[in-house]
Amino acid sequence: MPVPALSGPQYLREGLKMVLSPGLRAFVLLPLGINLALFIGLIYFAGHLFSGWVDHLIQSLPHWLGFLSFILWPLFAVLVAFMVFFSFTMLANIIAAPFNGFLSEKVEVVARGKDDFPAFSWTELLEMIPRTLAREARKLGYFLPRALALFVLSFIPILNIIAAPLWLLFGVWMMAIQYIDYPADNHKMSWQDMLAWLRQKRWRSLSFGGIVYLALLIPGVNVLMMPAAVAGATLFWVRERG
Repeated sequence: MPVPALSGPQYLREGLKMVLSPGLRAFVLLPLGINLALFIGLIYFAGHLFSGWVDHLIQSLPHWLGFLSFILWPLFAVLVAFMVFFSFTMLANIIAAPFNGFLSEKVEVVARGKDDFPAFSWTELLEMIPRTLAREARKLGYFLPRALALFVLSFIPILNIIAAPLWLLFGVWMMAIQYIDYPADNHKMSWQDMLAWLRQKRWRSLSFGGIVYLALLIPGVNVLMMPAAVAGATLFWVRERG
């Protein structure tokens, strides 16, 4: 049966059910603790810098646009929220990458009903660390120049009005890349081939990335949504790859 183009919510919902199941719960606890600690740091950091950054953006507007400040303040507030949230999300995923890769393996075993991966061992998990961190560095190399361009755009008067929607679109795409890359990397698919495959399934990829992005914006819920997104992305991989 064909998979609907906008099937992202379905994958995330099923992924959440899987990580809460007794068989997979044990593989979620450590990355869950890492995510919780980082998001507490995120809230503390954002609370101290948020208003200052928004005020700076408002002050960068030309005087003749000053009357629009009450309209643009919410837009710039959203822009700053995107920037801070997305940076910390990337950091959380870099730190938790080996555990996320391992969780993806176990989700695929359950989804396919057969185990083509080695049995669990701490040695296996440790051996995954260099590979998964190298892959995260590749994601960072893809993310940083594009994020830098958007960051600069955010401080250019008038043009910074379009920065928020561009950050949103880029963030949605990066969420698809971030999580679907775990099962792709487990199967040794190259970075370029993975990007090409996601572009072939652009609407499905954006649907999944979009629902993950929205879920991760919800305080408290976002901590559990990270492992759920790993599981959902693995289901995406299994069903879309066939």
